[in-house]
Amino acid sequence: MEISVHTFVSLDGVMQGPGGVQEDPSNNFQRGGWLVPHSADGQLDPVDGWFRQADAILVGRKTFEMMRTYWSQVTDPDNIVATALNTWQKYVVSNTLSDADAAWGNTTVLRGDIVEQVRRLKEQPGGELQVHGSWQLVRTLHDAGLVDTYRVLQFPVVVGDGKRLFADGATPATYRITESEVLKGGAGAVSLTLRQAEFGTTGTGEFVVHDGQEVIA
Repeated sequence: MEISVHTFVSLDGVMQGPGGVQEDPSNNFQRGGWLVPHSADGQLDPVDGWFRQADAILVGRKTFEMMRTYWSQVTDPDNIVATALNTWQKYVVSNTLSDADAAWGNTTVLRGDIVEQVRRLKEQPGGELQVHGSWQLVRTLHDAGLVDTYRVLQFPVVVGDGKRLFADGATPATYRITESEVLKGGAGAVSLTLRQAEFGTTGTGEFVVHDGQEVIA
């Protein structure tokens, strides 16, 4: 399987608490729900397509508990997100949740060395193991070079502080944009799909003037 990460981010890269005031108030975050005013008129349309490509879902403990509280209440059979989260295979990363505590549809708790656990899942046949939200988990997987694809909805709002998708110290990596779209109507969010092109140092270059012309050295 491949690992794909899916998230909403602000213009300044914040992914914390986009959907509600109390979604993730950790570290005294006070701007929860920043996405909601920008979510009308089809701005979240790509999300259904994300979930249709999933074979299984992988999340961290906090995201798991937030999702379970909200999505277990959605019983609309035509809601692909609810169907996926309520019934498909899920993996939750936690050293504190018991199997009983993690009861929500078809859920398996991953404990111990999460990098090694995810490497083993990647070796299994299948399509995508999708990570949604889960800031700390995403950072761990990114730094270990395990993320194959990022699917990002970026909204034209500056949040100012909060957990960022690529915070200081993230391992350098190179990606290529394979799909991009400015969503019409509403806020004009940008939908991006990025595939890993090279992991490790991205290298550097320099613009210089040679014989009166600007060139890349």
